[in-house]
Amino acid sequence: MPFRYFVKQLLLPPGVLLLLLALAWWWRRSRPRLAAVCFALGFGGFFLMSLPIVVQWSAAFLEREPPLALDEWATLAQHADAIVVLGSGRERGDFAWGADQPTGVGLERQRYAARLAKASGLPILTSGGLHYGTPPTEAKMMADSLRDDFGVSVRWQEGRSRTTWENAQFSAEVLLPEGVKRVVLVTHAWHMPRAVWSFQKAGFEVVPAPMGFLGTDDAQLFGGWLPEFKSIWQSGQLMNEAVGQVGYSLFYR
Repeated sequence: MPFRYFVKQLLLPPGVLLLLLALAWWWRRSRPRLAAVCFALGFGGFFLMSLPIVVQWSAAFLEREPPLALDEWATLAQHADAIVVLGSGRERGDFAWGADQPTGVGLERQRYAARLAKASGLPILTSGGLHYGTPPTEAKMMADSLRDDFGVSVRWQEGRSRTTWENAQFSAEVLLPEGVKRVVLVTHAWHMPRAVWSFQKAGFEVVPAPMGFLGTDDAQLFGGWLPEFKSIWQSGQLMNEAVGQVGYSLFYR
């Protein structure tokens, strides 16, 4: 696992862009033309990733599942048997809490899952394993947070998965023997197509419940053409997801 993450961080932005800039500096005297190309690609890549308008355009290609209508929340129990909310890592050793905590991305998912659970009465499964082998599992952290922060109890915890594919496979091992085959799947809109595909492959009927859409006009100044630091992180998430979708289509058939 550490090697896989090392390779991913090196080959995807910002790692690959930093590598291009380093090569540009290294070759600035011996290969000036190649150095110029590397600099243009590295600097240009960072600039494009920093533009909110690029985030908006890129997300529109990934966010293919529409949001649930508000009037559908209360009737979800007619179409599903449980809600599954996917983990997204952890914040290590937050001094304010004295323990690891779910990420901000994870809390966004939990909040939406909690609202859906309160509206529909459906039970929740949290899915997410150990991060580099360090307990507690993401599933437990999410379950504790849903209980303490949102007032919603979690019926099942799937604490073995490390990838979206494993989220689906190990959730199936928990839920299918319980007769739960129809699930409301909660994750971010840009992650939803790969998550839906994985859960369908695991034998579920899926009601997508995407949230956190990025492919919308958020009224940025100058139409989103001014660089913004947050956009670099968002662009990185979208690129990682695009690569993940291609990889899943190749390796999980």
